[in-house]
Amino acid sequence: MARILITSAIPYINGIKHLGNLVGSQLPADLFARYLRLRGHEVMFICATDEHGTPAEIAAQRDGVGVREYCDRMYEIQHHLGTGFRLSFDHFGRSSSDRNRQLTQHFAGRLADNGHISEVREQQLFSVADNRFLPDRYVRGTCPNCGYEQARGDQCENCTKQLNPTELINPRSEISGSTELEMRWTTHLFLRQSKFRNRLEEWIDSCDGWPILTSSIARKWLRDGDGLQDRGITRDLDWGIPVRRGNKDWPGMEGKVFYVWFDAPIEYISATAEWADANELDEAAWQRWWRTDLGADDVRYVQFMGKDNVPFHTLSFPVTIMGSGEPWKLVDHIKSFNFLNYDGGQFSTSLRRGVFMDQALDILPPDYWRWWLLSHAPEHSDSEFTWNNFVASVNKDLADVLGNFVRRVTKFCSARFGNEVPQGGDWSSEQSQFAAELAENVRRYATHMEDIEIRKAAQQLRLIWASGNEYLQTAAPWTSVKEDPARAATDISICMNLIRLIAVISEPFIPDFSSAIIKSLRLRSPAWPDDPEAALSAMTPGHEFDVPDLLFRKISDEECNEWQMRFSGEAGSNPPPNNDV
Repeated sequence: MARILITSAIPYINGIKHLGNLVGSQLPADLFARYLRLRGHEVMFICATDEHGTPAEIAAQRDGVGVREYCDRMYEIQHHLGTGFRLSFDHFGRSSSDRNRQLTQHFAGRLADNGHISEVREQQLFSVADNRFLPDRYVRGTCPNCGYEQARGDQCENCTKQLNPTELINPRSEISGSTELEMRWTTHLFLRQSKFRNRLEEWIDSCDGWPILTSSIARKWLRDGDGLQDRGITRDLDWGIPVRRGNKDWPGMEGKVFYVWFDAPIEYISATAEWADANELDEAAWQRWWRTDLGADDVRYVQFMGKDNVPFHTLSFPVTIMGSGEPWKLVDHIKSFNFLNYDGGQFSTSLRRGVFMDQALDILPPDYWRWWLLSHAPEHSDSEFTWNNFVASVNKDLADVLGNFVRRVTKFCSARFGNEVPQGGDWSSEQSQFAAELAENVRRYATHMEDIEIRKAAQQLRLIWASGNEYLQTAAPWTSVKEDPARAATDISICMNLIRLIAVISEPFIPDFSSAIIKSLRLRSPAWPDDPEAALSAMTPGHEFDVPDLLFRKISDEECNEWQMRFSGEAGSNPPPNNDV
């Protein structure tokens, strides 16, 4: 049994996330965590809300409430929606927790003691209209690299280039929209990332199992030097973690807070400590996941994130860990994703386009969304959500292939043999061949899951579902039961046990389906089929079951057209408030 630590990029607190956010980190991380638990591994799956920085302040101002009140409310909403999508976090934390405050200040103190932080007096944009300094995310403008007109002051979301606010063309205040900006002097702390170039390069080169998307972005920012410029880690904001040097005051830093991208990754560690607190465990319980001197030396650490988060996780956060001089666990594997676009454009709150997590659950159960998003995950290129593709895919895969197989087998078995698995005979050569092919298909599926090749895993799982229908159609027990009832009973016994196997191995993708089947088959948490051939005899003759209700209803053309119109951005649509684009 292995020990695997899994973290998903933590979502900003400012609003309900859309389907592109979901498939870019949390959902594939959940898939992997569920699979590993099925295989008997010890898993720690951590996520949280990212509550500091300008997104929270701006959203709270827009809602006319205090930042803490806003964050409290949105945390509950995001937590609830995660549960609705069956995200199986061991803990869903908050970056505004006392744990994260203490640990962030601890890391800052260690970095300063080791000579990796410098105080820099610099000119920063000041909004005359707002009478305040504008931290990077309070500034919007045109990206000097790609020309995107909505670039943020810290990073262009279009080309992922890391920026400083002063580099933007035609900068404006995110608060008021004012362009009446001027440069004024202020002092901030900078993390001396440039000192770590060689060490980072050696580390990144040693991570040869990373996906091409991850490694190419990491090396791009590393080798052209752009990503390793010394980085400011403090901001002139009211909301955030106060700047302290460990547990001591930091002269000259009064009234400043740490930059959100400094404290947010530290929340991965802090949230694990929050998990221990919530379960009334001691410090050793969480330290064994993160401190290599206290038990984490055998942990495999896997991160999930969108490609725009890769530079921070492959450069800035590792520098924080390395520079502390303490034996913290570094990531072993980073699974990054491209973007999911929406019907010819981007998901957008301002343009009222796209489906957001609460809206998705209002119209369909989570398994529909989980299956389509994961089977179309943007692993190797950007992918696109269209309603026609979504409806065609889930109707075929879930209703016609999977649901149809389960209904045909269970209803036939109930009608001909009663509500129990029939007594069959010895397997024929055809039945043995099917069992051998199934074993190979399950092995391939497991390999894709181990390698976190999500679309390939979905394709292989779909093939296993389809093989059940093909076997049933070829065996035709509705015909053979009249002439060779023993053969028909054997075929149905195999199919009933195949349903059991499918329920187990499909759980990471569609957990509600699996739960429903396991309940209808009157089973108790069946284990992963290490021997798929033997699994086709796991439910012995006489094992009772219930015919499940309709598992997946087909989506109508009328519904497809109505939803396409509702979420297209046309007048009359009703998107959720306060979302990222």
